[in-house]
Amino acid sequence: MHYVYILYSDRTDRYYVGMTANIEKRMQDHNAGRSTYTKLGKPWVLVYKEEFADKVGATEREKEIKGRKSRRYIEKLVQSVPSR
Repeated sequence: MHYVYILYSDRTDRYYVGMTANIEKRMQDHNAGRSTYTKLGKPWVLVYKEEFADKVGATEREKEIKGRKSRRYIEKLVQSVPSR
C-alpha cells in the first residue's frame, strides 16, 4: 500500500502534502526533524490520508493536490474526513 497524506502544523499554520509506503515511519521522521522542509513545523499532525494500491497512483494524486497550489482545496479535503 501507498499513501498520500496531509500534515498540519499549528506552530507555522501550514499544511504539508506527501506520499509514502509507511505512514507511521514517515510521521516519526517528520516529527523528529529528519525532513528539512518540515523541521520547523514540529509537531505535525496527520489530518488526511488516502490509500493507493501502488506507488504510481499515489504519486499522481500527490502531484494533483500539490499542482492546485490551493490552501482552500487542501482544507476542503481535510474537512471531508469524518470526525473521529
